[in-house]
Amino acid sequence: MTANFSGKIAIVTGGASGIGFETASQLAKAGCHVIVADINFDKATKVAEALHTDSIGFKLDVSSEENWIDVMTCAKETFGGLDILVNCAGIGFADNFEDMPLDHWNAMISVNLTGTFLGCQKAIKLMKKSEKPCAIVNISSIAGLVGGEDIAGYSASKGGVTMLTKSVALYCAGKGYDIRCNSIHPTYVDTEMLDPIADSFDSRQVMLDGMATQVPVGRVAVPSDISSAILFLCSSEAAMITGHQMVIDGGQLVGIPAQHTI
Repeated sequence: MTANFSGKIAIVTGGASGIGFETASQLAKAGCHVIVADINFDKATKVAEALHTDSIGFKLDVSSEENWIDVMTCAKETFGGLDILVNCAGIGFADNFEDMPLDHWNAMISVNLTGTFLGCQKAIKLMKKSEKPCAIVNISSIAGLVGGEDIAGYSASKGGVTMLTKSVALYCAGKGYDIRCNSIHPTYVDTEMLDPIADSFDSRQVMLDGMATQVPVGRVAVPSDISSAILFLCSSEAAMITGHQMVIDGGQLVGIPAQHTI
């Protein structure tokens, strides 16, 4: 798909790395002005300066309501409004459930779920004033659709994103706002988020090879696999898609692999 986002304005959270970085890059290549929002302001600014369009970096703690108000003000004053919000910022911890520290739980709920809630809420207030169709894409996970033995907190936070997305989609439609809201549910993605896990393996490739055995297509995802789907959901080609959970998992949740034959 070759989408045209010429002149549109987007905020991409977690835009300094991983899926967020790839999404910001692809949106800019398609003509979009991007506010690269990230807790790491220096890195966000460097990313923005290297994009194909006039774009800026912004220091955003997604768990801060004040920060969200500020970034919406920035979008309005710098570019005149907002057409696209991509909630990519996220964190995760793997824990034995009985021993999971409360601060791990609180951090994942704060960033993954509260951050997405605040982004949707503040974006709608600005987007509803636009005369153009607008789109919100929230990054959930396959862990937001099924449970995980050692990622209960992460699954809970991403499951919340799944239901929040559906509710936001219905809210906007019910209010007559031309704002669509969809969620993306990736399998494992080879990004910096896997770095702490990789440290416990002999090499990163050993880790990736092990993860790939759980994915029917035989590999983990790369950021461009996810950003391509995000751009589609933000485009006019997806004008009738809202409240949808787009699964990008290489067949991981489709069914049970062969266990009954030799």
